Amino acid sequence: MKHVSAILLCAPLLLAACVEPVPVPPPNEPMDQCGASELQYLVGQPGAVLDGMRFSQDVRVIEYGMAVTMDFKADRLNIWLDRRDVIERVVCG
Repeated sequence: MKHVSAILLCAPLLLAACVEPVPVPPPNEPMDQCGASELQYLVGQPGAVLDGMRFSQDVRVIEYGMAVTMDFKADRLNIWLDRRDVIERVVCG
């Protein structure tokens, strides 16, 4: 009787091991609508390189400590500068 009870108690665990896990969908990341992936070469360069560049989309250069709005625009290019005026990040938003 004890063996039957042990088998019945373990049965749900054994069956759970046979169930295929549900795939988790990837997070909803915004598409690269602003072209930031093509401009990653700018990271690490001085902010002065932006002076001679032209962009076809909205660009927001965010200096260190600067206040920015929290609105998100997938087609806007955000270029973040660090304390030394070096480009730290190039992202959409």
